[in-house]
Amino acid sequence: MTFLDTLSPQARNAPESGIVELVNYARNRDGLIPLWVGEGDISTPDFVKDAAIASLNAGETFYTWQRGIPDLRRALSDYYARHFGVRLPSEHFYVVGSGMQAIKLAIEAVVPAGDEAIYLSPAWPNFAAALEISGGRAVAVELEFGHGRWSLDPDRIRAAITPRTRALFINTPSNPTGWTATREDLAEILAIARKHGVWIIADEIYALYHYEGGRAPSFLDVMSADDRILFVNSFSKNWSMTGWRIGWIVAPPALGQVFENLVQYATSGVAQFIQQGAIAALDRGDDLVRANFDKAKTSRDILCDALISTNRVETLKPDGALYAFLKIDGIDNSRDIAFRIVDEAGVGLAPGTAFGPGGLPFLRACFLRDPAKVAEAADRLATFIRKI
Repeated sequence: MTFLDTLSPQARNAPESGIVELVNYARNRDGLIPLWVGEGDISTPDFVKDAAIASLNAGETFYTWQRGIPDLRRALSDYYARHFGVRLPSEHFYVVGSGMQAIKLAIEAVVPAGDEAIYLSPAWPNFAAALEISGGRAVAVELEFGHGRWSLDPDRIRAAITPRTRALFINTPSNPTGWTATREDLAEILAIARKHGVWIIADEIYALYHYEGGRAPSFLDVMSADDRILFVNSFSKNWSMTGWRIGWIVAPPALGQVFENLVQYATSGVAQFIQQGAIAALDRGDDLVRANFDKAKTSRDILCDALISTNRVETLKPDGALYAFLKIDGIDNSRDIAFRIVDEAGVGLAPGTAFGPGGLPFLRACFLRDPAKVAEAADRLATFIRKI
């Protein structure tokens, strides 16, 4: 009997990330332009770092509030008032150790082991993997793809619901497809959830990356106070804080003790100096968010225009999020071609095979990067595509 044989089935069967596999293959390769992971190319700005440094220098290195320090929960309330037009009291906000942990704790709260949650695919793979590690079953409902654009048929959600369904995981704007739900889409999804008495786990991390103008539609626009919705989010994308590992959950105050307990038995809270940096991001970071958005929009246009011009790439400019999800004519297995693109074109793309059902022939490129570097990457990719 090997060490592996003695592990729990959930741990033993946890899937390797198809994104990380490629990153590990070519990490730090000279001259490579890395568009494979969902982060920008600038370091966290000084005003955020300085707040964390000041907190460290003030000796704020002790255990702290499990739900998040009061000033950060206040700052989150203000952020939602500014950007979503709702005033949620601080009691709705729970600070956690990353957007990924927000998803994991939301799963633990509403999906018992052995039960199911539905998600829209292609999807960032971590939700389905986290659910199954927790003993649940992930049920994929595929978005439809045609003429370069993604869309949702709500009847597919209805057909996937069973007596064991406990939650719908809805990521909009979507990683990796860029699909962005309309207000009408959200209202219909919410009606389905209400009818069947299931929770919605709403991942709206890319809400401010909405290229049609203004922030993307949110469940906050259509919900009532008694709806069963948990919002999961992160500081990573808006404020260039991917390495900080801090996020939050928005949930009914009645669940406060539940989430405090889940945090206690997972990480026992987020370091106070990290939370002080997060306060600075929220209170002083709107200009940074706008700058990141402007860069993403410029680079999106550069990348998509160049690839569409090859006449061998089926995609349109995404409505939201940070990714172009590319379908190259004649490519059936994106994992194999992603390794070739690294070796022959010097560009790192995430293979669509990592994103579940519907993703097989696609490649994902993150465009939250310097437009000049994105233009270079687009030129390399276009050259590669024309010759294969």
